[in-house]
Amino acid sequence: MAAMDIRVGNKYRVGRKIGSGSFGEVYIGTNIISGEEIAIKLESVKAKHPQLEYEARVYKSLAGGVGIPFVRWYGTECDYNAMVYDLLGPSLEDLFNFCNRKFSLKTALLLMDQLLSRVEYVHAKSFIHRDIKPDNFLMGIGKRGNQVNVIDFGLAKKYRDPKTHFHIPYRENKNLTGTARYASINTHLGVEQSRRDDMESLGYVVLYLLRGSLPWQGLKAASKKQKYDRIMEKKMTTPTEVLCRGLPNEFAIYLNYTRSLRFDDKPDYSYLRKIFRDLFVREGFQYDYVFDWTVYKYQKNAEAIAKAGGGTANDGAVGGSQAVITDARAIRGSRTRNAIARAEMDTRETGRDRI
Repeated sequence: MAAMDIRVGNKYRVGRKIGSGSFGEVYIGTNIISGEEIAIKLESVKAKHPQLEYEARVYKSLAGGVGIPFVRWYGTECDYNAMVYDLLGPSLEDLFNFCNRKFSLKTALLLMDQLLSRVEYVHAKSFIHRDIKPDNFLMGIGKRGNQVNVIDFGLAKKYRDPKTHFHIPYRENKNLTGTARYASINTHLGVEQSRRDDMESLGYVVLYLLRGSLPWQGLKAASKKQKYDRIMEKKMTTPTEVLCRGLPNEFAIYLNYTRSLRFDDKPDYSYLRKIFRDLFVREGFQYDYVFDWTVYKYQKNAEAIAKAGGGTANDGAVGGSQAVITDARAIRGSRTRNAIARAEMDTRETGRDRI
C-alpha cells in the first residue's frame, strides 16, 4: 500500500510507510484536524492470522496505564484493518545500538525501575505479554521523552479471569511463543506461560543490555528446532554466577528469584524494585534521567561543534532531561524510519493460543 491521500477514522491521513513485517505495515499518520503525528498500523483483511483487532482490544483493556500507548481508533477501511495510536520514540534496542551495544549500570537501573512497573501493570490487568524484549520497549517523545512504553500485545494472553482471578491451568507441550533469545527456560520446555515467564525474560533483557550480548546468541544448527534446543541447553547449563559475572549481586538474586517462582505465583514486584533502587542509591547515582544516550548525544554534538570551530560544548546540549530523544530519527539511523515499526513488525516464532 503506497503512501497516498487515504484516510482512516475520517480524520487520520495515512502518510509514508515506516515499517513492515509478517503481521502488517506501520505508517506515520496525521490528524487532519489537529496536525498531530500518530502511528497507523494496517493489516490486510485477508491476513491468514489476523491479530490487529485482538491487539486493539488488549490496548483498550490496558488503557490509562503509564507507558501504555493510547489507541485513538480501530476499524476497517477499504481492504485493511487499521489501528491508530500514539507515535513513540526509539526502542531500547535502537538506543542500545546507538550506545555501541552496552549500557552503563546507571542507565540499566533507571530503565529496570520503569520496566518492572510496566510489567506489573500489565499483569495487574490480568494479561501476560509473552514477548518481552528490548524492541518492545520504546521511549516516549517530547515531554514524555524519559518514559518507557511497552508495545506489541499481539501475543499477549489472559492468565486469569479478571473478575474471579482464577488462574489458567498448568499445561505442557506448548509451542514456543515469543522470541527465543529472551524466552524463559520453562517456555523452552513447553510449559504454559504465566507471570513468572515475563519476569524471567525481563531479567535476560537487562543482562543483555548490561553485558552487550547473551551466551546463547549466534548458535548454529541445522534446523529451527535444533537451534531452539541449543539455546535452551545453553540457558540451562550457564550458571547464574557466570551469566551475572562482573555485575552486582542483585542481578543474580533477581534471576534466581524469578526462576524459583511457581506457575501461579504472584511475583513480588515491590521487593524486586527495592533491591534495584537500594543498589542505585548505594552506587551514588541520581534520578536525573540522564541516560547513556543523553550523554552520548551530548558528546557527539560537542565534538561536531568543536570540529566546526565555533560555539562551546554547552551549545551541543539539548535542554531538559530528555536530551537525545528529541533527535530520535538520528538514533534510529538507516535501519528504520521509526522504532515502532521495528518493534511491532519483528518476525517471531509464535504460538497462536490465547485461550
